[in-house]
Amino acid sequence: MRTSRVDELMVARVPILIWVSLVYVASMILQSTSDLVFLNTIIFTIIYILHGVLHWSLYRISLSQTWAYFIVQGIFIFTCALLMPISSPAVLIGLFPVLIGQSIGLYYQKRTIVLVCLYSILMFSYALFYLGNEYDPILLVLLFLLMLIIVGAYASLFFRQVHARVRTQVFLEDLEKAHQKVEELTLANERQRMARDLHDTLAQGVAGLIMQLEAVNAYISQGKVQRAQEFVEISMRQARRTLAEARLAIDNLRVKSASGIDFTEAITDEIRRFNQATGIDVIHQINISSLLPGTIKEHSLQIISESLMNVAKHAKANKVWISVLEQNNRIQLVIKDNGAGFDTKLIGKTTGHYGILGLYERARLIGGEINIVSLSSGTSIQIEVPLS
Repeated sequence: MRTSRVDELMVARVPILIWVSLVYVASMILQSTSDLVFLNTIIFTIIYILHGVLHWSLYRISLSQTWAYFIVQGIFIFTCALLMPISSPAVLIGLFPVLIGQSIGLYYQKRTIVLVCLYSILMFSYALFYLGNEYDPILLVLLFLLMLIIVGAYASLFFRQVHARVRTQVFLEDLEKAHQKVEELTLANERQRMARDLHDTLAQGVAGLIMQLEAVNAYISQGKVQRAQEFVEISMRQARRTLAEARLAIDNLRVKSASGIDFTEAITDEIRRFNQATGIDVIHQINISSLLPGTIKEHSLQIISESLMNVAKHAKANKVWISVLEQNNRIQLVIKDNGAGFDTKLIGKTTGHYGILGLYERARLIGGEINIVSLSSGTSIQIEVPLS
C-alpha cells in the first residue's frame, strides 16, 4: 500500500509543479500592473518556492502526517495572497483547488477529503474577507467553485488512471514472482521424476540382476550347471531390458508420454518377466474398457513394477495376486502377496529404502488414494484412481 501511494504521488508531481509554476507567472504579471514591492516580491518568491518543494516532496511524508502538510500549505497560500494583494485571486483560485485535488489522490475516505475541502474554502473565504473588496467577491467565489470542480474532476480521473497503472505494475511483478516460483517447482518436480525413473529402471534392474546372479552362484555350487546357464540367459535378457528401460527413461526426460502404451499387454509383460526371474506364481485379473490417460498408464505400470520388485526382494512369498479393474469411473489396482509382511510404521524412516515412498508419490501424482496393509500373512497394496 505504501509503495503504491508513493508511486502515484511521484507520477503526479510533474503536472502539479507545472501548474504551480504557471500560477506564479500569472501572479507576477498581475502584480506588475500595480506597484511591485521588492521585499514583498522576495518573500513571496521564497514562500512560493517552499510551497513547490513541499508539493515535490509530498511522497516522503507519511499518511498520518499529511494533515500537517495541508495546514502548512494553506498558510503558505494565504501568506502569498497577502504579500501580493493585486494577484491574490490567481494565487487563491489557482492553488487551493490543487490541495483538494491532492487529497483525492491521498485519501480514499470521503470524510477526509471533505475536511480538506472545508479547510481550503475557509482559508479562501478568510483571505477574501481580509483583503477587502478590491475584487468582486461573488465573481471570485464562482471562479473558485468552477476551478474546484475542474481540478476535482481532473484529479479524480488522473489518480484513478495512475492507480490502475500502478496496480497493473504490481500485478506484473507478482506474476513474475509466481512465474519464478513455478520454474522452481517445475525443477523440483523434474528432480523427483528423475529420482523415480532412476530407481524404477537402474535400481530395480540391477537388484534383479543381483538376485539372478546369486541364484546362478547357488546352482553352480550345487553342480546344477544347466540350471545355472538358464539363469545366466535370464540375467542377460534382464540386463538388456534394464538398458532399454534406462534409455527410455533418458528419452522420457525430454518427452514424457505413455499414450501409445497397450496397458493390458504392458502389465502382462511385466508379470511374465517377474515370473521368469523369480519363479513366483502371479494370478492376475485385468478388466479395463476406457482409454486411459498416459500419466495413469505410466505411473500404474511403475507401481506394479515396484510392488513386484519389493515382493521379490523382501516378501519371501510364493504367490502374488494382481487385479486392475475399472469400476464406477475409477481404476482399482490391487497387489497382494502371501509373504512375511513388514512394519508399515517404518515407511519413510529407513534410510536407502525409497520404493514404498515412490508408490505414495506416484499415487498422489495421478490423484489416487493408496492404502497399504501388511500382516504376517502377507501384504496388500490398494490404489484407487479417478478417471475424471
